[in-house]
Amino acid sequence: MASMMQPQIILLKEGTDTSQGKPQLISNINACMAVADVVRTTLGPRGMDKLIHDEKGNTTISNDGATIMKLLDIIHPAAKILVDIAKSQDSEVGDGTTTVVLLAGEFLKEAKPFIEDGVHSQNLIRSYRTASHLAIEKVKELAVSIEGKSLEEKKNLLAKCAATTLSSKLIGGEKEFFASMVVDAVLAIGNDDRLNMIGMKKVPGGNMRDSFLVNGVAFKKTFSYAGFEQQPKKFENPKILLLNIELELKSEKENAEIRLSDPLQYQSIVDAEWNIIYDKLDKCVKSGAKVVLSRLAIGDLATQYFADRDIFCAGRVTEEDLQRVAAASGGTVQTTVNNIIDEVLGTCELFEESQVGNERFNIFSGCPSGRTATIVLRGGADQFIEEAERSLHDAIMIVRRALKNSTVVAGGGAIDMEISRYLRQHARTIAGKSQLFINSYAKALEVIPRQLCDNAGFDATDVLNKLRQKHALPSGEGAPYGVDINTGGIADSFANFVWEPAVVKINAINAATEAACLVLSVDETIKNPKSESAQGEAAAGAMGGRGRGGAAFRGRGRGMRSWA
Repeated sequence: MASMMQPQIILLKEGTDTSQGKPQLISNINACMAVADVVRTTLGPRGMDKLIHDEKGNTTISNDGATIMKLLDIIHPAAKILVDIAKSQDSEVGDGTTTVVLLAGEFLKEAKPFIEDGVHSQNLIRSYRTASHLAIEKVKELAVSIEGKSLEEKKNLLAKCAATTLSSKLIGGEKEFFASMVVDAVLAIGNDDRLNMIGMKKVPGGNMRDSFLVNGVAFKKTFSYAGFEQQPKKFENPKILLLNIELELKSEKENAEIRLSDPLQYQSIVDAEWNIIYDKLDKCVKSGAKVVLSRLAIGDLATQYFADRDIFCAGRVTEEDLQRVAAASGGTVQTTVNNIIDEVLGTCELFEESQVGNERFNIFSGCPSGRTATIVLRGGADQFIEEAERSLHDAIMIVRRALKNSTVVAGGGAIDMEISRYLRQHARTIAGKSQLFINSYAKALEVIPRQLCDNAGFDATDVLNKLRQKHALPSGEGAPYGVDINTGGIADSFANFVWEPAVVKINAINAATEAACLVLSVDETIKNPKSESAQGEAAAGAMGGRGRGGAAFRGRGRGMRSWA
């Protein structure tokens, strides 16, 4: 009787939405599978592109997993995890973003029947973690080192890695051309870790093959004043002065006040202003610099002054470009023109201004430090050049990783099939349910070669059976065999130079397993209701309609009309 009299316990605010248990877990798995299905068709050399149109009217065409995931406005809390792993793969390795989302989706798909049959998700998580650890060890064992090779051989190997990455992009048709360009750019910056030392400039027009690499810095001609055209546009071994100050007459602040007793004193104030700017310009000239660049404006007076003395100047150079010129030429950005010594001036073999398409570019080449490079991209549509830039970013990241980690594995689904075979074999040595779970993990890894076949229009079942048979050979000679995109059969990926850095695979397996385990470990979702004030604001916003046109928002500061 006493138990019947107990009051009801209200724990959460009224209107809180909670869902828990098995249905909640299944719902999360379905959401993640739906996200994986969006990027599924973009995998591989025959992958399709996605055209994404946002509310601002911007159109993006891409088949880069991370770009697509960022542009999809996913609101499902569990599915957002897949967006995060795609972003982390992009920032850590640069490539394999579609792979990581696909793997995570497939691990969850394989786990779903077990969850429906009542298996506890912690059992699955434990087995998945074990399988991922075994898979990563196997990748490290199968990886081939490119260390100790001569520079020429190394360049060749790195170009193969870059070509594998580019083959699945829009610019795949010109992958050899761009692969060698990317390798040269990465080798130019040496051990410098800063990615912004490789600049990319986009110039619409021309075709892809008109793109070129500058071993130095190139940037668009900045805004210029009268007198600019009289300046020389080409120098050999010039000294370069980099400034972060304005070289123009400044109008006084509105609240400045000067009291004069004699009208003649006014002239001395005007003269002082002119003397200050002339003094600055004179010091720039005396430094011996032939090229003067400044982050702030260089006015018409200064432009004409420099032109008369055969000096080239450019104002309003972006921070990034100025820093790259400083790194390449060995100069230092100055915040004053006093005491300019030779050590702070940069130099380069050749400075010239040349025409690229409709734009004029200032190009610094043959820089002594040489720790920077610029890729000038040409192409038809703006969207195309944008996608080419994203593709090259992936290739640059891959080449940097391959240089640092210097081990590669066979691509084209070969490594995935080999790990899958190894895990199936290992699963047979385990007693208990774990055998089934590790087996399902092994099956999930086959999604990569299967999807490569589907996207190329081949019979996936047929190709996968051939691959399984080849990888099952006891001699182990089938390990490097993957999907042959050109013939629809199977081929030795190593012999065909379809390589990828081992770190890409390791990172993808790690991130995908972590994401799958995270989704599997959630058994309850609680959605807090919006507070009443927030609901009131939302309702008012709906009435007002983008802040104009709604009756509630008329008046614009003349006191708002209240509706009782």
